[in-house]
Amino acid sequence: MTAIALGMPAGLSVRPPVGTDAIMPTSGPMVDTFGRAVRDLRVSVTDRCNLRCTYCMPAEGLDWLDRDDVLTAAEIVRAVSVGVRELGVRAVRFTGGEPLLRKDLPEIIEAVAALDPRPEIALTTNGLGLARQAKRLAAAGLDRVNVSLDTVDPAKFAAITRRDRLPDVLAGLEAAADAGLTPVKVNAVLDTAGGLDDAAALLKMCLDKGYQLRIIEQMPLDAEHHWSRTSMITADQILAHLQQDFDLRPDDVARGSAPAERWIVEGHTGLDGRPARVGVIASVTRPFCGDCDRTRLTADGQLRNCLFATSETDLRSLLKSTGTTDQEIALRWRQSTWGKLPGHGVNEPGFLQPARSMSAIGG
Repeated sequence: MTAIALGMPAGLSVRPPVGTDAIMPTSGPMVDTFGRAVRDLRVSVTDRCNLRCTYCMPAEGLDWLDRDDVLTAAEIVRAVSVGVRELGVRAVRFTGGEPLLRKDLPEIIEAVAALDPRPEIALTTNGLGLARQAKRLAAAGLDRVNVSLDTVDPAKFAAITRRDRLPDVLAGLEAAADAGLTPVKVNAVLDTAGGLDDAAALLKMCLDKGYQLRIIEQMPLDAEHHWSRTSMITADQILAHLQQDFDLRPDDVARGSAPAERWIVEGHTGLDGRPARVGVIASVTRPFCGDCDRTRLTADGQLRNCLFATSETDLRSLLKSTGTTDQEIALRWRQSTWGKLPGHGVNEPGFLQPARSMSAIGG
């Protein structure tokens, strides 16, 4: 089996596992058997969403989790605290569904910001409620925000999301910048029908406003399992199209564990006065599993050591059980990470799409 089949970047050797007889470390950062340290925690606070994007879910929505099954604010904060204090987590990103639908989100962020050591705190949102919440979230301790936006064409936006709410998203982006939630990043998944035409308009808007655009290859995480490799827009297509209108050169700053390959857009600067950049996240055609440092907690308290994992580890029962120690929670989390596979396997012939969709997993 090749490195690409496993989901590893081209040209990167798959690190051999440390061996079946190796002993899992019980202190220090979480690691897997391939030597990757996990420092980035994605926390889904809800599976509910107020958009119905065609590549994510059906028009009627999904069967949402019962509210009693969703972790409470106290349980979320405790889980994050264990990750930060016991397991070496340095960055926390709150996701959904749509996280702004959770009314106690500012209180959760405030509690996480009070942790010592304090992690970097980010949010991924569709932006619909951001205009009225950005200042409050910043005051609570949120550091930065990513806003999902696939087109700046109102008709296309309404068709993709099944909601006519583009002005609310644009207002949310401006509010985030005004509140200091920078760098403000825009996450775009291009529509398979005519989406390349949206790429240049999105980048122009981001350059004009000082936002950072990230274009993401569409992944097999839709609820209806309609994803097709033959119809997806690839990173190479995206870059070739952008280079027709913009002078791009590869960013010489090391990418590290960041998912986006970045290019400097010559002649443009960001809000910070530095050269403007655009990123492409090629999860399918140029996967970056070899440097992955992420772990995920779903809204109902399940650990996922990979976005495409086909199994989960129950943390909810420990969080809800009286008398459970932080060390017991940390041990279960370490065990989940220790079993992480070398790559997501999307490019393998026998790849199976996860049973949960992206909205149920968390971005």
